Formats: sequence, C-alpha cells, structure tokens
Amino acid sequence: MNGGIRQGRRSNNLSLLQRSALLEEFRNNRDKSWELKAIFGHIVEFSGDQHGSRFIQQQLEEASEEEKETVFNEIVPHKTDELVRDVFGNYVIQKFFEFGTQAQKDTLANAIEYQVDSLSLQIYGCRVVQKALEFISAEQQSSIIRRLEYHILPCIKDAHGNHVVQKLIEVVPPERLTFLQLIGENILELATHPYGCRVLQRCLEHLPEEYTRSLLDAIHHYTIDLMKDQYGNYVIQFIIEQGQDHDKATVLSSIRGNLIKLAQHKYASNVCEKALVCTDSESRHILINEIMVATAVDGESPILTMVKDQYANYVLQRALTLSEGEQRDAFFNQVKPLLVTLRKCTTTYSRPLVSSKMTLLGEPEKKVPIASDNRAAPRRSL
Repeated sequence: MNGGIRQGRRSNNLSLLQRSALLEEFRNNRDKSWELKAIFGHIVEFSGDQHGSRFIQQQLEEASEEEKETVFNEIVPHKTDELVRDVFGNYVIQKFFEFGTQAQKDTLANAIEYQVDSLSLQIYGCRVVQKALEFISAEQQSSIIRRLEYHILPCIKDAHGNHVVQKLIEVVPPERLTFLQLIGENILELATHPYGCRVLQRCLEHLPEEYTRSLLDAIHHYTIDLMKDQYGNYVIQFIIEQGQDHDKATVLSSIRGNLIKLAQHKYASNVCEKALVCTDSESRHILINEIMVATAVDGESPILTMVKDQYANYVLQRALTLSEGEQRDAFFNQVKPLLVTLRKCTTTYSRPLVSSKMTLLGEPEKKVPIASDNRAAPRRSL
C-alpha cells in the first residue's frame, strides 16, 4: 500500500519527519490483525515509531527465517547506526540479538564493535551494546573489551557507559576482564563517583575473590575516607553486608574507637548503622559498649551528645534496639537518668528518640512530632 505522505509528530531520533499513509493506517487500526509482510518496504519507518517498533518486536519472536531476512535486509547496512541510536528503533536491533540467525547476530556485532566506545555513551546505543553482550560469542565479547579498554574510565564514569561495564562484569568470565587492573589503580576516584561506585559494587558482587582481592585491599587503604563520602559509603556498606568475614573485620576495626565521631557524620552514620545491624553479636556488643563507656567531652555525656546530633541520634536508636541481655539492661539504666534532660531538649532530632526510649523503658509516652531522617536515604547499593 503506497499512497500519500502525511506530516506526523516524531519524538525519536530518526531523520524522517513525515509519516507514510501505511503507518498512519497502522496507528489508527491497531486492533486489525496485521502481518509482518504487510509492512515490508516500511521496516525502518515502523521501527522508528513507538507502535510500529513494538509490532516488529513481537513479530520477530515468531517470524520465519525468510521474514527475518527480509526485515534485516531493509535495516542492514544502511540504517543500522540510525536505528541503534533511536529511541524506538534500538529495541528492534536488540530483538535481532535475541531471535535473529547467527549470521545476523554476527553482522550486527561487527557493526557495533567498531563504534562501541561512542555507542556505550549514548542513551539508546548503550542498551543495544548491553543486549549484544548477552548473545554474542566469547571472541566478539573480547573484541569489544579491547576497544573499550582504552576508554574504560570515562565509560565507567558516564551515566550510560557504566551500565555497559556492569553488564561486562556480569556476563563475561573474569579472566577476560582485562580492565580490572585499571579499576584497582583508580579505586578512590571510582569509589567516590556516583557511577564508579556502582561498577565497583558489581565487581565485588559477581567476581570471585581471586579477582576482587586487589580491589578490596585498595579499598581498605581508604576505609575512613570512603565512609565519609556520599558515594563511597555505599561501597563500605556493601562490604559490611555481603563481604567476606575478614573484610568485614577490617572495616569494623576502622569503626571501633571512632564510632561516636563517625556517627555524627552525615554519610558515615549510615555505615555505623549498617555495622550494628550486620555484624555478629560479639562485635555488636563491642560497638555498643563503646557508646556506653565513652568519656564525657566538656562535661556532657556522649549519649546526650548523640541524642542532640542530627545524624548520631539514629545510630543511638539502632544501638538501643539491638542491645541484648545484661548489656541491654545496663545500657537502659545508663540512659534512664538522662530522660529528664532529654525531655527538656528541644532539638528536633532528639524528640523521636526520647519517645522510643520512654516506650522501651515502660514510661508513659508523650506525643511528639516525628523528625525525618535528614541523611541520604540508606540503600543497599547504588
């Protein structure tokens, strides 16, 4: 069906500014039972349309080899780059990596490989690269890694490129991830970066210890600095929650002796809470005891200092909740005499803590406003 051309609204990246009569008919009659062959000759245009792209994707899942070849030949080679970078067209390319023939996958892989550095930084191209990595051969994966290796740090620190590196870490055997050494050599820069910290956590999550040991050793050189960083603290929390026992112990050794000071820091306080929650009972007992026996500063009880601090009060609440047995009794006996002082304290941060303490100690609870947590919301990982 040919017919005239009608102006249409386009929100994608394709250069076509007009919509054919066939595409208009398709958009206006989507309830009709359409066949893939009905749009032959218009594949590129349909691929760049939201509804047309979805139709092609669905059809490719059950299309015959002959139909796939017809669709493929309308795209490759002249329109491949255009669709890879298109808001809707990229999904059609992805579908060929899933359901195309091996020859079609190889052709697309070659087209992507020579420009993988730029595609990885493009909002839609990076999605095609990620999908390709799941379905191409080991040799093709290695070729992509070799090309990216020269640009790996900018790629990791890019809003789109970091997802490509994460996918490499997830699907490629670690012995072929030749860029791991570069990550280790730039550990502080990456761990304190909003996207770099995500890549680093994927390394710790997916790679065996023989490949993460050098990364962890590098991280341990900066434990305190990372605790206090808005992104680095998530790397340390990850180690506390999912790391090996000896790595958890290394982090805890940096917290011990510094708990009260770290608890007063916006980001490090999240690490302190994670340590209290995820450590074993013996280590938790030691951390809580550090609060109980801390020396007064300027005549003020460290507990009262924590109560009045906008970050440390959450760590104290967590410690009170998690304390057990005789330590719990001693802790609450230590806190109880402060209740009168705490009731007079007008700081917003202390009010919910006063309320919880009175409830736990069996005293009547006064209705008080609940303060919001002004820290960055604790998350398992970025």
